[in-house]
Amino acid sequence: MNARKKRRLAFAAALLAAGAALAGVIVYGLGQNTMYFRSPSDVAVKQVGEGIAFVLGGLVEKGSLQHGAGAQVHFRVTDGKSTIPADFNGVLPALFREGRGVVATGAMDASGTFVASEVLAKHDEKYMPPAVVDALKRSGRWQEGVK
Repeated sequence: MNARKKRRLAFAAALLAAGAALAGVIVYGLGQNTMYFRSPSDVAVKQVGEGIAFVLGGLVEKGSLQHGAGAQVHFRVTDGKSTIPADFNGVLPALFREGRGVVATGAMDASGTFVASEVLAKHDEKYMPPAVVDALKRSGRWQEGVK
């Protein structure tokens, strides 16, 4: 093997090693910043550990909403099979109501309560943005009251 081939081989090996290292750093970084969506049943079955951040989604259980001191709010998130108690300290979205959908970011504490750092209220499945309704009306495809 002559010197030119050795240099090409060394360059290819260095390029391959650098690519593998870059891929490893990307996978590690994504793994550290990924927040998984879980339903209350998923949380109950998988026993999510304390302090591990994830997104909890479901319905605010009817009769569970309690306002505490200041901006403290206690409620329960259910999916019909399991229910998870949740706490949030802050201003709730205007659409937040019992029986409506909710998506919350946070983590479980030692007592098994989900401590939310962010709470988002979901529209029901029939919601459609006004701009889409207007566009459907203009195209003649809008049918009032059809699901």
